[in-house]
Amino acid sequence: MSIFFGPGVCGHLDEGAGREWLVPDGCGGYAMGTVCGLRTRRYHALLVTSLTNPAQRRVALAALDPVVQLPSGATVRLGVHEWASGTVSPAGHEFLERFDLIDGVPRWRWRIGDIVLERELAMAAGRPMLGVVHRLRAGGPVRLALEALCTWRDAHGERYASGPALAMAPTTDGTVLEDAYRLAGPGWEPAGEWYLGAHLREEEARGLPAQEDLWYAGRFTADLTGAGDALELCAWAGDLNGPGRRPGEIVDSARQRARAVVATAKPADDTDAVLALAADAFVVRGSGATGTTPVDVVAGYPWFGAWSRDTMISYEGLFLATGRAEEGRRLLLGYAETLSEGMLANTADTGAPEYNTVDGTLWFVHAIGRHVAVTGDTDLAQALLPALSGIVKAHVDGTRYGIRVDSQDYLLYAGMPGYALTWMDARVDGVGVTPRIGKPVEVNALWINALGVIGELSGSGGGSMFQSATESFRSVFPAPTGWLYDVVDAAARDAALRPNQLFAYALPYAPLRGQRPSAAIDANLLTPLGLRSLSPTEPGYRGRHRGGSAARDHAYHQGTVWPWLIGPYVDALHASGRAATGDLFAGLAAHLSEYGLGSVSETADGDRPHGPTGCPFQAWSVAETLRARRSAGAAAGRVAG
Repeated sequence: MSIFFGPGVCGHLDEGAGREWLVPDGCGGYAMGTVCGLRTRRYHALLVTSLTNPAQRRVALAALDPVVQLPSGATVRLGVHEWASGTVSPAGHEFLERFDLIDGVPRWRWRIGDIVLERELAMAAGRPMLGVVHRLRAGGPVRLALEALCTWRDAHGERYASGPALAMAPTTDGTVLEDAYRLAGPGWEPAGEWYLGAHLREEEARGLPAQEDLWYAGRFTADLTGAGDALELCAWAGDLNGPGRRPGEIVDSARQRARAVVATAKPADDTDAVLALAADAFVVRGSGATGTTPVDVVAGYPWFGAWSRDTMISYEGLFLATGRAEEGRRLLLGYAETLSEGMLANTADTGAPEYNTVDGTLWFVHAIGRHVAVTGDTDLAQALLPALSGIVKAHVDGTRYGIRVDSQDYLLYAGMPGYALTWMDARVDGVGVTPRIGKPVEVNALWINALGVIGELSGSGGGSMFQSATESFRSVFPAPTGWLYDVVDAAARDAALRPNQLFAYALPYAPLRGQRPSAAIDANLLTPLGLRSLSPTEPGYRGRHRGGSAARDHAYHQGTVWPWLIGPYVDALHASGRAATGDLFAGLAAHLSEYGLGSVSETADGDRPHGPTGCPFQAWSVAETLRARRSAGAAAGRVAG
């Protein structure tokens, strides 16, 4: 459960800046940054809070810059900042000897001659509270100062010196900023000035505003006379009048909790253990897409909130594969309360629940089916059967966005101009890049699977609609190319080679379960980090998911690799009697030590070398990689037996 880097990465600005760590607080907030210490995103900070909706985060404590006064009287600054002028000052990464991520706790070690200084930090589980410990490991005595660079803004925005200064109110051990968060530690010396033009290179690469100003609030100081002496600091939001916790206790508790999380998940190997701990980051307590659920899922860090589609796709990997079935049960019951006109609330990232997906509801049914199949929780099945029956009725009668069952073939139609309702939901200037209006292949595989799940849970079998829809699917979707149409409509049939067809072979009640998908999928879509969203042989293929928002959204589902698709790919293999070899996961295992450390990215370039892109920490990527690896291991065990 450890990842570490030496000077070759730590001391190299570009190498260290390209690897990011994340420490979540269990309620949607986090601390996040890079190995070398350089802030490259507007989201990088040591305290990012989420007191309500996980998507409505606020950036608070941006950085703590260590300043070491040596016995000689010389001063060494260990912070790292890139400025709009193009300079890097200070350049503390040049003294960074080692970075470790052990049991989810990041640790930096700086060496200045005979002086060795370490930093560890963690978040208090279930609280927006940070504990930071700086400890002298060798040499000394030294005087250590920690300079607090602060802001208070929306996580998606910027703040500049042209606006008001940050309000500061003194406390006995530090300060309260903006009446929103508190810093506490020894030897507080208040300041109060702007540091102008902090540059954020990843924001520039994404075509977004790439500068902000930071407020120097002051410094904490302590004399460290010998090995073991420490300067500890706490920062938190929420109850500002109550006491903080001892930072060393926060760090120790986080490490112990991580070990317990992994032990509960019963990992099969070290990679499985890393993925199990990564999965824990996405499970949060409190409101999310519904505003009422006691347990929810953050779709990805640092910029996503809760999305029901992502949650339900991730469900088995995040909850059932990690020993969280009871929490998962509460989540499913909470989401059931959001059903409206047969549709599940998709997200509340914009401030209110939105019902804008055709597949999220069907993934919800799938999640319930898997929960009952794995846990034997027939009480949950009985409790949710009325809601599930209501979903079928609403889809038969017709619901939002033209979603309706075709009375002729019992397949599901969906779509309206201007909307993108499937997981391929990118839009540019309000226009869907891949609107897929008609009868998308994976939506109908999910629809048929949902009918099968409900039939199983009710004891009625699939029923006539299940049988009729299955027969229609088998006659309508096979294309002359040898694979399945991606979308079927009365006016046209789209035979573009995409991975969506995998679900027709992979789901438990899939219409083609047991059959082999086209070999063209392996040849054209499979990569070391997952599956491409479009074959390079197709018109419109885009092999790089880079650039500004429009460029990235145009490429999002036009060739970009999606790691989460490894899940249905492995399911389809196993259903057709083939084994998933260990080589299939080698690229994803190596990926755990790049980009988002210990986690799996949202996306990657379609072209080699498949550089990771998008969110560095993505729920469904982690969940499906974990689930697929376990499934492959179980299948191999059955063969060996």
